Amino acid sequence: MSTFWTIWISVITLGTILGTFLLLRWCLANKTGVEEGDDMHHFFDGIVEINNPLPRWWTILFYIVIVWGLVYLALYPGLGAYQGLLGWKSSNQGILTLEESRQATERAREEGLLVQYDREMEFAAERFDPIFEAYAQIPVEDLAKDEDALKVGQRLFLQNCSQCHGSDARGQTGFPNLTDDDWLYGGSGAKIKETLINGRIAAMPAWLDSMGEQGISEVVAYTLSLSGRDVDSALAEAGKARFAVCAACHGMDGKGNQAIGAPNLTDDIWLYGGSERAVTETLNYGRNGVMPAFKDTLGENKVHVVAAYVYSLSNK
Repeated sequence: MSTFWTIWISVITLGTILGTFLLLRWCLANKTGVEEGDDMHHFFDGIVEINNPLPRWWTILFYIVIVWGLVYLALYPGLGAYQGLLGWKSSNQGILTLEESRQATERAREEGLLVQYDREMEFAAERFDPIFEAYAQIPVEDLAKDEDALKVGQRLFLQNCSQCHGSDARGQTGFPNLTDDDWLYGGSGAKIKETLINGRIAAMPAWLDSMGEQGISEVVAYTLSLSGRDVDSALAEAGKARFAVCAACHGMDGKGNQAIGAPNLTDDIWLYGGSERAVTETLNYGRNGVMPAFKDTLGENKVHVVAAYVYSLSNK
């Protein structure tokens, strides 16, 4: 924060406290010329105003609040760039990477700084890490039957995965539906956990330059025919010969290869859309979707619980 705003905030804050104190002192002084307890000669609705001082308990409480406000401003940040005597911060600011966050947390611990976020994370780790460690000892398939574990996994999923896969896990264009038991890399508990820990990077190449528009049209026709779609038979027949270059990943029968994440082209389930236009776009320009790795952000034990939840969605 700039010097101008620091001064501006400090003047307004401290000036308000000083003004409150002076107003209180002014109210305690008898400036009416009327003796304490006498009639002020003000009448309203049958009520007579008496010259009485402020209640002592109220005055003392007001002084306490003023002192408390000054002590608070001295100990904690509240006056612009002033950091406070305790060095308290809500969180480590300006963090761009997980590594920077870890370094900032370690530095704050060594310097004895009070970083609220770090303290809360330490408290959460002490309380919940043993629970996640116990869950991690149970195979994913068995943990998927534990209702309490699934509630935890669902919350972690909503916090970390729903932005892409949706809160109902049914996905959207470019992001897989996790409820239909159709898996690019395999749907076992171990494979789901592997995907979450290490992430996935797709590598569908672009074919427009090598095949040309006519070649793309032929391969699209053949690809759509694999899932029982009505297509131009002549185009599909020509595309069958060209499909040989695609078979390296998808197999000669088009059923895909989970070892490398190549989709099954025969089940009429499409990650980027199954219309002729969408499949043409895929072949023209390729697809390079990225599934981020959660090993560092969640840790393996929490990933284990999320994997159990995801596994449960398609294995009721």
